[in-house]
Amino acid sequence: MKAGEVYVDPSGLARLYIHQTGSREMSAWRRSVSAPLPVTHHGRVEVINAICRAIFVGHLTQDAASEALADFAADFAGGSLMQAEILWRAALNRAAELGQEHTPKLGTRSLDVLHVACALELKSRYFLTFDERQQKLAKAVGLKTIEL
Repeated sequence: MKAGEVYVDPSGLARLYIHQTGSREMSAWRRSVSAPLPVTHHGRVEVINAICRAIFVGHLTQDAASEALADFAADFAGGSLMQAEILWRAALNRAAELGQEHTPKLGTRSLDVLHVACALELKSRYFLTFDERQQKLAKAVGLKTIEL
């Protein structure tokens, strides 16, 4: 498995920068695959927001969050993460189709279908998430899921 073949949901990526359940497993997995991991613009926003929200909920201090944000930026600059370019109109259209087809059975949310749609638009073969609904949807559309 090559890193470019894997779509990592931002909740999984955030575990590399915010210590929470699954962080150790995520870090171990990350060390086992070649870089870089593709991250959409939307995914980048989600990780940044998760780090900043961790201050609000008391999981990170301001200093720790600043360090986490710097580490995240450094991972892009250093090449372990890469900005993935997708056609957003196509991704959103595919997300709408996935929602109509799968949400009545799986209870997926809009961001669930958007992340799976992005993975499909990026031609990813694997999908890593800590979210059960996303995992079920990814399997339903033929993506191989990575469970940590």
